[in-house]
Amino acid sequence: MARSMLLCGFCGGIQGQMKHVLVVDDEARIREVVEYTLAREGFRVTLAVDGQSALELAAREVPDIVVLDVMLPDIDGLEVCRNLRRRCQAPILFLSARGEEVDRIVGLELGGDDYLTKPFSPRELVARVRAVLRRFDDAVRVAREQESKPSRERKKLVHGGIVIDFERHEVHCEGKLVDLTRTELTVLAALLEHPGVVRSRSELVERGHNDGSVVTERTIDTHVRRIRRKFGCLGIDPVTTVHGVGYKASRA
Repeated sequence: MARSMLLCGFCGGIQGQMKHVLVVDDEARIREVVEYTLAREGFRVTLAVDGQSALELAAREVPDIVVLDVMLPDIDGLEVCRNLRRRCQAPILFLSARGEEVDRIVGLELGGDDYLTKPFSPRELVARVRAVLRRFDDAVRVAREQESKPSRERKKLVHGGIVIDFERHEVHCEGKLVDLTRTELTVLAALLEHPGVVRSRSELVERGHNDGSVVTERTIDTHVRRIRRKFGCLGIDPVTTVHGVGYKASRA
């Protein structure tokens, strides 16, 4: 164990720069192999023996990536994936002895990012973890760059039947024009860009400032009410309230 920690510190550099991997598997041998392999490559590893402990650990500290066994003794890995997706955006690499195509498809459709069939080689495990993290980091970087641009520099955003045309400053829902103010459009766009991601009021305020809108945390609720009222005429509520946290886009 001491050797593993020394290797981990040497390869990972400063502790704050090390990627944190949550490994969830009920087989002790698999946990040992995965922990040793990833620690040698500079990752900080936390182990969980079942689904419930994995969810508790992820709630205390969001990992950079989750290596998740599908077959667990209490909550199966697919259900753990569903729960994690409601709480965080950390990428998920499934491990499973079941390599059938249908199992892989279900796992990926539930929000998994990759699927590794047991038995696997340590080299492939490391390669897949790095590849998933690289794709995730690139996606986050692109999203942040996009968010930093004023809305007028983007063209269109589509979410289900809702279309935001930034060039025309128009919003259509099922082909019908919805008359939103500039600030209301900015708030709605911030929510629709990443469906399922909860936006705090402070984040929405920051987006408003980036687009040149005058908005405060105290007025965000008012803008959301107005958006809902205008879409309500069409029988649609595009915004879901997450009490105590903020808002997110409703399902398309």
